Amino acid sequence: METIHRSLAEIKVAAQNNSNSDWQELAFSCIDLTTLNSTDTVSHVKAFTERVNDFENDYPSLSNVAAICVYPNMVRTVKENLNDDNVNIAAVAGGFPGSMSFIEVKVKEARMAVDYGADEIDIVLPLWAFMDGDDLICREEVTTIKQAIGDAHLKVILETGAIAEPEQIRHASFLAMEAGADFIKTSTGKITPAATPEAAMEMCLAIKDYHKKTGKKIGFKPAGGISSTGDAILYLTIVKEILGEEWMTPSLFRIGASRLANNLLSDLLDEKVKYF
Repeated sequence: METIHRSLAEIKVAAQNNSNSDWQELAFSCIDLTTLNSTDTVSHVKAFTERVNDFENDYPSLSNVAAICVYPNMVRTVKENLNDDNVNIAAVAGGFPGSMSFIEVKVKEARMAVDYGADEIDIVLPLWAFMDGDDLICREEVTTIKQAIGDAHLKVILETGAIAEPEQIRHASFLAMEAGADFIKTSTGKITPAATPEAAMEMCLAIKDYHKKTGKKIGFKPAGGISSTGDAILYLTIVKEILGEEWMTPSLFRIGASRLANNLLSDLLDEKVKYF
């Protein structure tokens, strides 16, 4: 059945009606639990990973997060300590967050992250090329990195707060998807604004059109500044209204933020929780 495209105002109303424990549990299971700080240490990332290991014992009725996301040099630490086979390892790479490096360096970094155990690689579409109208460089970088990482999934961050205009967000979405992205992602979280519902809608509409054109299902990940349960439900509702229930799964929807994990748990359990 064809999904009807509603306005953002209508989707916000629908999201309020969707604010229940089933949707909260689903949102939690789609989280990329992320630590991307310059102060990250091996001991911190190890402890971070151990919390994920402990989760199924501490909360046996809930599904664990979808992935742990770290810097490339911390992938080995996660790999050596992660015990839950259902949780993927994601790494930012390709000169994250600015993508201001040489393609050879970006490819090497992404490939090394996979070699050390990453299942997923998050890169940034090179804004320095995109904003100059150089689509060729954008395509070549995404395609080359995708080829280098083999079977690992590639998430391409558009940094929608920097490009802003709807037609440019749509254009960037198609560039990334046509070049080999398995997911398109709103933001790095390093600039303001980060994720916005408006950008999310534009990206989901692009995914929908791309699916109609090619039959390929591309995933969507809002990230950056998303910390409340209400925000998570809103983005899930955008996905449902535009793409349909098939996209409401960790294989096609992710949401990024560690604060969000604690807030969702607090609302699910009806008590203040600071687990991660």
